[in-house]
Amino acid sequence: MNKGVLLVNLGSPDSTDPKDVKKYLGEFLMDPRVIDVPLWARTLLVKGIILNTRPKKSAAAYKKIWWDEGSPLIVLSERLQKKVADRTSIPVGLAMRYGSLNIKDGLQELHDKGVTEVMIIPLYPQFAMATTETILVLAEELRATHFPDMKITDIPAFYNKPEYIDVLSNSIAENLENLDYEHLLFSYHGVPERHIRKSDISNGNCKMDGKCCFKKGSEQHEFCYRHQCEMTTVQVAKKLGLKNGTYSTSFQSRLGFDPWLQPYTDRTIERMGKEGIKKMAIVTPAFVSDCLETLEEIAMEGEEIFHEVGGKEYTTIPCLNDRDDWADVVANWINEWVAVKTEMV
Repeated sequence: MNKGVLLVNLGSPDSTDPKDVKKYLGEFLMDPRVIDVPLWARTLLVKGIILNTRPKKSAAAYKKIWWDEGSPLIVLSERLQKKVADRTSIPVGLAMRYGSLNIKDGLQELHDKGVTEVMIIPLYPQFAMATTETILVLAEELRATHFPDMKITDIPAFYNKPEYIDVLSNSIAENLENLDYEHLLFSYHGVPERHIRKSDISNGNCKMDGKCCFKKGSEQHEFCYRHQCEMTTVQVAKKLGLKNGTYSTSFQSRLGFDPWLQPYTDRTIERMGKEGIKKMAIVTPAFVSDCLETLEEIAMEGEEIFHEVGGKEYTTIPCLNDRDDWADVVANWINEWVAVKTEMV
């Protein structure tokens, strides 16, 4: 078989025009793995309420972070793709789960190059039904419908791969070097608590109290987003030698009124400022590419909250983006896959 790779990230509107933002949000929020309620309720919520109120606000937020080259997430993903492709011997494509740079076109491009076996790499360190799962489910549907002779494989969540932890830790250390900070906050994208329960393969063992996240050897951890976030923090803290009490984990970007993973990032930032923390840094390890959630929600809104409650110095640590060592890691995963497959032929 001829091998190829498809890197897949979240996606972005084509522009900051409210019409483009509305189109993007419609596709994103109508995904049953993002808002996992019955179709009638999702349609009422998204098309009847959200798409009539949110696009203008979101468009204004996108304008704050938009680059001359376009969407930061798209630009940074393209830069990573190029670097990875330069380090491998097989075709490396790029697609987004939502938006114009779609997975079908990505698979088609590889197919046109003669690729018959594709390794999909969801650019999410931790597994979640609203990220990794929705990518893989759609990819399989597209394969069955349009590319029946194509074989698809994927890389599992890489939150605990030593090489990923090394790169993440190095990035954080470089940004904290010579920085006088009191607390490092690890902020992960939030998900509804019901998503954790739906991904629980232990049939109800998860009590949502955080305790089982730290138990060793549990099979449910393979699909538990909360566990994988907590372990990312633990492994990085150990690698960097962080002292207890100088770092913590929180979750951002909640939507609606259902319970989401806690503690919430915005409230955590506010609490720390009120408790007398004057200098804090924040990193967002659920993302590998800077985007609206990191550049606007965390870097801008988060800093505003911190300053409003008395905080003085607020440092945002960039995502891995197109770091050379991160491109090396992704390329090594690909080259190892190619080598194993070649030996089996």
